[in-house]
Amino acid sequence: MMQSEHVLRMADLRRACSVLLDEAERRFGDQVDLTEVPVDLYWSVDLAAAFDMSRAPAAQLGCGQVSDDVAEIVALVQRDPEDVTALWHDLDHLAGVIRLLAHLDLPH
Repeated sequence: MMQSEHVLRMADLRRACSVLLDEAERRFGDQVDLTEVPVDLYWSVDLAAAFDMSRAPAAQLGCGQVSDDVAEIVALVQRDPEDVTALWHDLDHLAGVIRLLAHLDLPH
């Protein structure tokens, strides 16, 4: 593994997100009507359990909700810039929305 593979550069991540979100917008338009999406609930593994490979996460299996994730993202972008960001919380909701876009793009 090359040294650069051991580093997550925020600039690379930001660029990757931009490329992927631009493509999602090209495929789905500038907004996704959630009333037209056939799913809302999804399986979710507790964040701490997801990265603990020493135990099976079955007891930590929960349920996420796309509509809740979207509501949290809307609240995030309307939040005062001075407000404290709970990064773990906001990124988890963002991940739910990103997974929805991946789900919508699955071959039928």
